[in-house]
Amino acid sequence: MNGESDLVDALTPGTAEARTVDDVFVATAHHMPGGRVFGGQVLAQALLAASRTTEPLRKAHSLHGYFLRAGDLRKPITYGVDRVRDGRSFSTRRVQAYQDGLSIFTMIASFQQPSRGVEHQATAPKGLPDPEDLPSQAPPGAEPSGKCGSRTLQDYLDVRLVPAEALDTLGDHGGPARAIWIRARRKLPDDPMVHRAVLAYLSDAYISEPILTAHGLVWGGKGTTMASLDHALWWYREGRADEWLLTVQESPTAGSSRGLVTGRIHSRDGTLLAATAQELMVRTPEPPTETTDGKRLEGR
Repeated sequence: MNGESDLVDALTPGTAEARTVDDVFVATAHHMPGGRVFGGQVLAQALLAASRTTEPLRKAHSLHGYFLRAGDLRKPITYGVDRVRDGRSFSTRRVQAYQDGLSIFTMIASFQQPSRGVEHQATAPKGLPDPEDLPSQAPPGAEPSGKCGSRTLQDYLDVRLVPAEALDTLGDHGGPARAIWIRARRKLPDDPMVHRAVLAYLSDAYISEPILTAHGLVWGGKGTTMASLDHALWWYREGRADEWLLTVQESPTAGSSRGLVTGRIHSRDGTLLAATAQELMVRTPEPPTETTDGKRLEGR
């Protein structure tokens, strides 16, 4: 792998010899602690597999995916793409990701031939520190670069967290919020579809942060279990994922062991490129409870 294409190689599925009613592709996963596949990689691979079945002029404008089972990075992932519909302007694809014959992920994606229409966009927050003035962070779950002798999440992404005190510039955001600078570490090809796929990849890297910080939790903390349940992404404008992107995230609510995070992804000049949303399972150890007679019972 060379420096310009290693992330693209990690995200691009290959065509399988097997044939069903679906188009079939096969891909592998890069290293993650715990042996589980990174959800952003599945998003990107599924999207690129679907894009191979559409007309080149039609670009992904939305995806809605559900994470069904934890993926095993030691095993290949098979993607089956169902060509649901090709209309005059839009194409719809259903993608199933399998390991050992079981579905680990399901997604609907829609592709659109660009067209003119009404335009407006939310402005990016002002007054935030530049990414060059912030320290680089390892994404949640990442290991130090090169520790395992193979590419990791930290090798692919450069992440800079905006300090919490700087978030006052966001105003009344209605819930716990974070702002993050993020980009692919190495130059990517000029293909717009590649940049949309990498944007999908990185959109999953730090999306739990508003929930974690709001409740004083850390990723992988003792007794805390977190998992992505579903993920949605909408693209509105072209941008490069190997240049700094500002992701502004907030969590309007959490309850029933689930939390919701919504986000906007801006280019450095403030252009709103995409919007995203994810629901996560968040389970923490239950505190001891008291019975009516005053005796304490351990939480289940």
